[in-house]
Amino acid sequence: MKALVFRGPGSIACEDRARPVLQDAGDAIVRMLKTTICGTDLHILRGDVPECIAGTTLGHEGIGIIEETGSAVTTLKAGDRVLISCISSCGKCEYCRRGMFSHCATGGWILGHTINGTQAEFVRTPHAETSLYPLPPGADEEAMVMLSDILPTGFECGVLSGKVEPGSTVAIVGCGPIGLAALLTAQLYSPAMIVAIDLDQNRLEVATRFGASHALDSAADDIVQRVLELTGGKGVDTAIEAVGVPATFLLCQDIVAPGGIVANIGVHGQVVELHLERLWSKNIAITTGLVDTYSTPMLLKTVGAKKIEPGRLVTHRFGFDQVLDAYDTFGRAADTGALKVIIEFEPPTTT
Repeated sequence: MKALVFRGPGSIACEDRARPVLQDAGDAIVRMLKTTICGTDLHILRGDVPECIAGTTLGHEGIGIIEETGSAVTTLKAGDRVLISCISSCGKCEYCRRGMFSHCATGGWILGHTINGTQAEFVRTPHAETSLYPLPPGADEEAMVMLSDILPTGFECGVLSGKVEPGSTVAIVGCGPIGLAALLTAQLYSPAMIVAIDLDQNRLEVATRFGASHALDSAADDIVQRVLELTGGKGVDTAIEAVGVPATFLLCQDIVAPGGIVANIGVHGQVVELHLERLWSKNIAITTGLVDTYSTPMLLKTVGAKKIEPGRLVTHRFGFDQVLDAYDTFGRAADTGALKVIIEFEPPTTT
C-alpha cells in the first residue's frame, strides 16, 4: 500500500509499505476513504513532537470501510463505514473509566503519533469497538472527517473547558481550523459575544461568516484595548487559545476577565510565560489537555441534524497521489487560504 511517512523533522515522503495486519483481538483493519491534515501533523514535521519517530505513518483523522476485525470485535463487521476517532480508548482502564480517554493506558493519541496512522490506504485501529463510530446513512463524508478531531477538540477543550454559557463573552485567539471549530460549537450555548482574533484577514472574514460578532486583526488593532472596550473594561469570560505560541497564550492572560477561564487548545512547542504576579488575585482558571472525544456521539447527532455544518471548513481537495501537494497547501495557509484539506483515496480496483 501507499503511505505518507514521517522521515524526521522537515521531511515526509509517500512510500510503499506492507498492509497492516491484526495484532490484537480488539483491532480492526480499515480501508481509508478520506483523511485530512491536522495542525498537529505540522508540529510533528517541525520536530515539536519527539515521541513521533522517523518511519511513522502520519495522520489521526478520517473515514473508511472496515476490511477485517479481530476475534473480540462483535459490534462492528467487515463492510461497515466508520469514523475513525483521533483518540483510541480501551474503555476499561482507570483513565477511560474517568472519561479521560486521551490518557488511556493502552491508547490515547497513538494514531500517527506512536503507531502508524491514517494517511495511508489502510490503517490498523486498536480498540475498534470504542474508537470507531458507524457513519449515519447518507452522512456528508467530508463533514464526518471533521468529527475525527477538530470538532470535538474545539468543543471539548475550548467550549466545554472554557465553560461557555448563555450571555457570556468569548474570545477565540487564532482562527485556523481548530479555532473555527470552537467558534461553530460555542454557538450551541448562545454566548452574548464571540470575538475572533487573528493576523489573517481571510480567516477573520471566514470567522465573521461563521458567526463571530467581532473580528479583530492583531496586526492592525491594539487587541487588549479593543477587547476591553467591547466588554466594558472587564475582559472576556472565556479566552480560548487556539494557536500554540507564547504570544497568543500571553494575549489570553491579558484579556481574560476576573473569574474567567483561559482554555488552551494550541499545541505548544516552546516555553510560555505565566504572569501570576498579575493573575493570582483575579480568580481565573487555566485549562489544558488533549481532546477525549467523549462528545463524538453527541456531535454526530448534532451534525446529522445540521445544527452545525463542519463541512464548511473544507477549502481544498486532493487525491492521495497529491498528498505532498496537500501538505504544501496546508502548510502555507496564509498564502493559499487553506482551512481543512480533504485527501481522498482511490477505490480498490476489481478484476
